[in-house]
Amino acid sequence: MSLKTALKTMIVDDMSVSRGLLSQCLEEIGLQNVEYEKSGQEAFARVSGNPVHLVISDYNMPGMNGLDLLEHLRANKPTQQVGFILVTGTPTPDIIARGRALGLNNLVKKPFTTASLKASIEAVVGRL
Repeated sequence: MSLKTALKTMIVDDMSVSRGLLSQCLEEIGLQNVEYEKSGQEAFARVSGNPVHLVISDYNMPGMNGLDLLEHLRANKPTQQVGFILVTGTPTPDIIARGRALGLNNLVKKPFTTASLKASIEAVVGRL
């Protein structure tokens, strides 16, 4: 089974257009096992009960932003090792510093391309 087939990925974004763009890129890359959530809270609840290999999360979401989600994942034993890529249009030094402190695996700046997203994913999980 190839990594593209086996890799369980979750996209977390409150905006349907952004989820669609990320989904389209993952489809172009060939990733087949993709789940979606609209909020950090819903994603954490779902991943806690059924861990995935990789979470690709927007930063700016109401309630629980992407870094809050990362913090919850890292504090929860079953999800501590989940790969995490943050997607943001404004990667400020504060966001980057907090992400690194929490164990962020990678960051993708909006607007992204399929190639830049693939490179970010491969830096976390290995060659696809």
